[in-house]
Order: sequence, then structure tokens, then C-alpha cells
Amino acid sequence: MHRQADSLPPDQTHDVPTLVLSLLLCTGLIISYLPQHLRIITTKTSEGFSPWYLLLGATSSASGMLNLLIVQWPLFRCCRAISAGRCFESLLGFYQVTLQWFLFTVILVLYLAYFPKHLKYQRVMPLEPDVIDRDYGATVTSRSESAVPRPIVTVSTTPEWRLAVTLAVVVFLHLSLLFLLSISLLLILPSTVPPHPFLSYLATFLGVSGTILAVLQYAPQIYRTYHSKLVGALSLGTMAIQVPGSVLFVLSLVFRPGTNWTSWLAYAVTGGMQGALLVICLLWKRRQRELGIDDFGNPLDTTTAHHSDERQPLVGDD
Repeated sequence: MHRQADSLPPDQTHDVPTLVLSLLLCTGLIISYLPQHLRIITTKTSEGFSPWYLLLGATSSASGMLNLLIVQWPLFRCCRAISAGRCFESLLGFYQVTLQWFLFTVILVLYLAYFPKHLKYQRVMPLEPDVIDRDYGATVTSRSESAVPRPIVTVSTTPEWRLAVTLAVVVFLHLSLLFLLSISLLLILPSTVPPHPFLSYLATFLGVSGTILAVLQYAPQIYRTYHSKLVGALSLGTMAIQVPGSVLFVLSLVFRPGTNWTSWLAYAVTGGMQGALLVICLLWKRRQRELGIDDFGNPLDTTTAHHSDERQPLVGDD
């Protein structure tokens, strides 16, 4: 199939400030997410996270990543004719967005891996009024007593855990289907400037949907944190780094070649919403100190014992 050749102007110079800013942002992204990852791992619980927040965040970042893949596809094709260094520099914007998607998705994986057991399982004991009625006021032999069936206690998963697993499957399907669609169109349709209308429509859809998901992303987490009045497993360190860092992140995308407003608006909205969540967490952190409780609502002097007890497997309980 014939394709229009892509090329970069031979006299294009290196944008050193943008290159340095992009590298610093990639490093800052890793540093900013590490406190959140480590907090979940060290506390061995993801209690406090809203599964809807993780769903919206993962799908929003995936949409932004695929949007940039489409709008910067000509730069990918140019890598066949330029040096590896120039190719890496021209695609740093895509690397930033992909790195952000990956680091956020790790939180979703850790959320499932460290889902608190006391919220994951529940004991179910069926009630049998007819059996209870036969026991009261009746004179029975030991044989007849042994013949009466006793309620069997079963352990089942909670609706909250089933919701978390379902939303994780939705995240996987969303990424898989849109990635396959994007790659298929990029490989099948001719590479032209401006892009093929189908690619333009898909890029706009991904950018706009990513923005809408980003607007909605922090709403369930803000609601959950506000009403629980506890910080939970949320990392203040991560938010304190990411809120100001989001400003630099957006600016780096704005001045990156081959991008438009659909590529950076979602991250601008996310930064503002995350700032609101940080303020709420700081207020609850102060409240927790006044009440003498930890981030999960446990008294500070019995935190260790409480966390040890709540993680005992329910199946072995009497």
C-alpha cells in the first residue's frame, strides 16, 4: 500500500529547554508516584481508595496516551530517517504520558493486590426459623437433636471486592480495544498531513473522553475521603509533588510539537482536582491528630494490634 513519506526538516535544531524540562518531568513523575506505591506496600492495605477513582484515572490516562500516539504518529515514522537521539527527543512528550499511565496503573494493581481482607470477605450464616421453632419447648432425644440440620457458615466475597474486580476488567477491555483500534487505523490508513479524517476523529474522541474522565476522576475519591474523614492509604507526599508538577507537565505538552489542546486539557483538569483532594486530606490529617487516631481511624496506641487482628483469615475463624 502506498504511503506518503514522512520527514523532518533537516535544519531542525534541538530544543534544549524543552528537552531538559521533559527529562526532569519524567524523573519527577517516578519520584512523585513512589511514595504512593511504597505506602500501599508498607502498610499492606489499599483501604481508603475509591475503585471508581482508579477506574476513571486509568481509562483517562490511557485515552490521553492513545491520543498522543495518534497525533504524534508522523514523528514515529520520522524515526526511520533520523538518529536515535533525535527520535528520542521528539517523542519525549509521548514517553511522559505513557509513563504517567503506567505509574497510575500500578496503583490499580496494588489496590487489588493489597485489598483489605476485612473488606474483601464476609461470613454468611443462613437463618432457619423453622428449625429454631422446633428446638424451643420440645423434648427430644439426643438422636433427634443430631438429626436437626445446623446452619452452615459460609465465606463469600463482598460487593465492594466484586465491584473492584469488575472495574479492573473494564479498564483492561478499554485499553485493549482502543489500542487495537488505534494501531489498526494507523497501519491501514495512509499517513498524511493533516491526518486522515478517521484518525482525526479518533484522536479528538480520545482527547475529549480523556478530559471528561479526568473531570470525573477525582469526584468519587473526593466524595469518599470527605465523608470518611480519614486519609486512608492516600499518600500526601505524592499529591504534594504532583499538584505543582502538573503545571509543568501541562506546559511541556503545550509547547511540544504535534500536540493540541485535546492532548493536555485532561492533565490540567486533573491537576486542579488533585489539588482539592490534597486540601481535604490535610484538613483530615489535622483532625486525626486532634482525635489521636491514625489514617485508618484506629487509636494510635493500638494501631499495630488492630491491623494484625483485622488481617486474620476469616475462613479459620470459629
